[in-house]
Amino acid sequence: MKKIFGWGAVFAASIVGYSSTFTVWEYEQVVLTRFGEIQGDPIMEPGLHFKAPFIDQVLHFDKRWLAWVGDANEIPTRDKKYIWVDAYARWRISDPVLFYMRLRDIRGAQSRLDDIIDGEVRNVIANHDLIEIVRSNSRQFAIEEDSDNSESKPATFAVKYGRDKLRNLILEKSSSVMPNYGIELADVQIKRVNYVQSVQLKVFDRMISERKRIAERYRSEGLGKSAAMLGKIDRELKAIESEAKRKGTEIRGHADAVAADIYANAYNRDPDFYRFFKTLESYRKTIDDNTSLVMSTESELLQTLTTSLESAR
Repeated sequence: MKKIFGWGAVFAASIVGYSSTFTVWEYEQVVLTRFGEIQGDPIMEPGLHFKAPFIDQVLHFDKRWLAWVGDANEIPTRDKKYIWVDAYARWRISDPVLFYMRLRDIRGAQSRLDDIIDGEVRNVIANHDLIEIVRSNSRQFAIEEDSDNSESKPATFAVKYGRDKLRNLILEKSSSVMPNYGIELADVQIKRVNYVQSVQLKVFDRMISERKRIAERYRSEGLGKSAAMLGKIDRELKAIESEAKRKGTEIRGHADAVAADIYANAYNRDPDFYRFFKTLESYRKTIDDNTSLVMSTESELLQTLTTSLESAR
């Protein structure tokens, strides 16, 4: 019986000892509550700590930087441009006691961050023009060489604040409220800015028509250059042919002159033979195998042939 009582006492002491200790990790901070009342200061140091068994409750809170990601909101700008804006932020629990008293847990903190940061984003966006949200300075737009249409050339805009200053303004206004909830806000960024769907379709249509216009201009320029090149080739070809004809005529004229000179020399040597040779040559060109001749005895051709036969004998 004493042994059973001893083992029971050991077991009870173990339970009491276990319930009176707790561990704090490096990334945690702890608040102790007793019947809903906060006990002392928050525990920030990691290690093994003690509490009143059974009646003290240990509340663990993360002390690392946490991410807040807002929902995409449709917001009108001051110049009546409807856009979708996505924002995100980095925050942490700076005062776990105040955090617990005001928000209780991370879920409550996320809900409060949604209200505060989304509200400030909406206010800042609605009080500035679209150009202030998408640009950081007044640097001139880069104009493509093929965008020579005056309608496609962007106008010059004066950016007074710019995206970075608007982001800092959102951070400043949101941070001024966060200490009331035991939260420290480190950074707020605009993740994405986009047109609403109805405006997107119009922008895409305009981009498509602009690309088609540029493509058509390229095609027309190509056809113009092709016609110019073909015209140049045709002119050069005609010039070459004309030069070839001129040189051919010169060569033929020179050859005819040389031939005439040879004929003249031959005629001067033996005029009768030359006359006889030219006569035969003319007959050979005018009479073929299918030609039939009826000649009288007084025909010059017959006399020439008769003279030739007699000379051959």
